[in-house]
Amino acid sequence: MLALAAAFAGDPPQDLAGRTVVLDPGHNGANAAHPRRINRQVDVGNGMRKACDTTGTATDSGYSEAAFTLAVAREAARILRRHGAEVVLTRGGNGGVGPCITRRARIGNREQADAAVSIHADGGPPSGRGFHVIRPTLIDGLTDDIYAESRRLGRDMRTAYEARTRLPRATYAGGNGLAARGDLGGLRLSDVPKVFVETGNMRNAADARKLESRRFRKRIGRGIAEGVIRFLGPSRA
Repeated sequence: MLALAAAFAGDPPQDLAGRTVVLDPGHNGANAAHPRRINRQVDVGNGMRKACDTTGTATDSGYSEAAFTLAVAREAARILRRHGAEVVLTRGGNGGVGPCITRRARIGNREQADAAVSIHADGGPPSGRGFHVIRPTLIDGLTDDIYAESRRLGRDMRTAYEARTRLPRATYAGGNGLAARGDLGGLRLSDVPKVFVETGNMRNAADARKLESRRFRKRIGRGIAEGVIRFLGPSRA
């Protein structure tokens, strides 16, 4: 991690110039007020249908996942742009509805992103702590074109995120901080390397205190940015 740390000393190199990254802050602030719109079923491939979006979770004090993910995405975007990347967010504010999971995936595909990261915080069991990274399973005709690269992105993200945040790997989900899922529309419909990061468990008191901290959210955003940099760095070009 020494080389990665050095990349953040002084003016950052333009090591991601020419690269495009899509950051997808999960959910949206007005979703709960529009249940018909977000519950609308959409096609996520091979006959599977899912809700357009969901409301997300929140800490016991009421800090919403939607507000949290946008704050983290903005911090990660700031760092990635300083490294020369073109960064596109799937939503720019927290007062809207959606976009649907189908549109979130299309944004990454349209931009021909070199990497796409969907940012979330889990609503797991209150006794469970930690983060995990979700990559797609191998599905013929859907994820077979991104499976290998998404798996590598997931591993790089886990390494960098863990080193930066020092959060534990999830004690209640995934395998050693990594999980593969075939039911997430955002992964099923992606044509670019993509992972979901469940940055912590909002229903756990210890995790929630960290996720509610503005200072720690900056660390989370940096951890995500470093995961992307590790994946797209010059040695991987």
